[in-house]
Amino acid sequence: MYKDERPRIGFLGIMQELYDDMLPGITERQEMYAQQVINRLGDIADFYFPGAAKNRNDIERIVKEFNDKDLDGIMIVMLTYGPATNLVNALRNNRLPIMLANIQPESTVTDDWDMGDLTYNQGVHGAQDTSNIILRMGITCPIITEDWHSEEFKDFVNDWAKTVKTVKALRNMKIAQFGRMHGMYDIMGDDAAFTRKIGPQINQEYIGQVFRYMEEATNEEIDKVIEENKKNFYIDPKLSDESHRYAARLQIGFKKLLVDKGYAGFSAHFDVFKGDGRFKQIHMMAASNLMAEGYGYAAEGDVVTASLVAAGQVLIGDAHFTEMYAMDFKRDSILMSHMGEGNWKIARKDRPIKLVDRELGIGRLDNPPTVVFMAQPGIATLASLVSLEGERYRLVVSKGEILDTEEAKNIEMPYFHFKPENGVRACLNGWLKNGGTHHQCLTLGDTTMRWKLLCELLDIEYVEVYRG
Repeated sequence: MYKDERPRIGFLGIMQELYDDMLPGITERQEMYAQQVINRLGDIADFYFPGAAKNRNDIERIVKEFNDKDLDGIMIVMLTYGPATNLVNALRNNRLPIMLANIQPESTVTDDWDMGDLTYNQGVHGAQDTSNIILRMGITCPIITEDWHSEEFKDFVNDWAKTVKTVKALRNMKIAQFGRMHGMYDIMGDDAAFTRKIGPQINQEYIGQVFRYMEEATNEEIDKVIEENKKNFYIDPKLSDESHRYAARLQIGFKKLLVDKGYAGFSAHFDVFKGDGRFKQIHMMAASNLMAEGYGYAAEGDVVTASLVAAGQVLIGDAHFTEMYAMDFKRDSILMSHMGEGNWKIARKDRPIKLVDRELGIGRLDNPPTVVFMAQPGIATLASLVSLEGERYRLVVSKGEILDTEEAKNIEMPYFHFKPENGVRACLNGWLKNGGTHHQCLTLGDTTMRWKLLCELLDIEYVEVYRG
């Protein structure tokens, strides 16, 4: 898991040597400005600033240092004008994502500015020269022009920093697959192409390995899971201790496999449990609790959506696996749910999260203890990663609102009503036309900018269906 790690960003501050003779002390002054920018951003990432880069050798040395440190990305800032040719070899050898912050020390030009002030604040034409060479080299580079004191600037850098952290996580990610539902077309794709384009390595695992980890689980480990559940959930009185302990053992089995083999997420098809012959339950409680810990997950062997949820855990946090269950034309919404898995970290704060004894014919085994909750009302974002052809992928996104609705007495799964920004009809028409899948990742808030930046850096299509 990568959820709680702070992004590590190199700060490449560019100027040129000739200004030292013209304005003695300018390097120290502009380095102080760079440090002020870093201090302003210090709560969103760890920045590495080795000093101003004033010539080609400086730039190549610093960019190499950032790569040797295996940082997540490089933010380029023009401390003054600097000729862009100095960047060519550094960028040619660079493997880290970059962004260009078109900022300057002062936010307004005053009547008493002199040549010194003009030089201190001349970054814009350096940014133009730099962006031209980046474009001509064919390098993806998000750009922000803004007053560096503003919240808009800080928000953009935060979004970008989380995005480059996610790109790195995806490239190092492994996802475990335990079977796949037959005939489910929109979860199918080319695993090799997926690894090349998106990053995660998909491994077929045997569910028997989970069973062996279950057998090794101690009573102390099981007791710890149950105590955590008692802290987090209202426990259904009908849920027997035997059933609860078995579900805890199953959760431990999955987690030990994920930890020991370095997986960021998994997808298990419910039929593999009955098919194996040794399991008493399917994995509803395990999936919910492991998502709440920061793992990626999707049902029925859908490793693409499991990877998307794992990406969402890094990119935004508290990513939730769900699907569109039914349309509600009266509310102009979609009932979101799945058969029992959900990240209860998105649950509404004013109602208890329940762990219930739940009858479920799917899986054809004993009742699986299931976490039941409704999501926190407010703005939310749905995302679906679509495998089109070969290395062509598309992210279909809809922003909307989780409605504040009454509890449904007979739904024993995580559920809520999602009202798309442009209504259920237009949203679903756009979703269907763009190939949006029936499994999705939901995150609270308007997270569209981060998903859009991720697509830009991965070079995949991005479609917001709610735009109409």
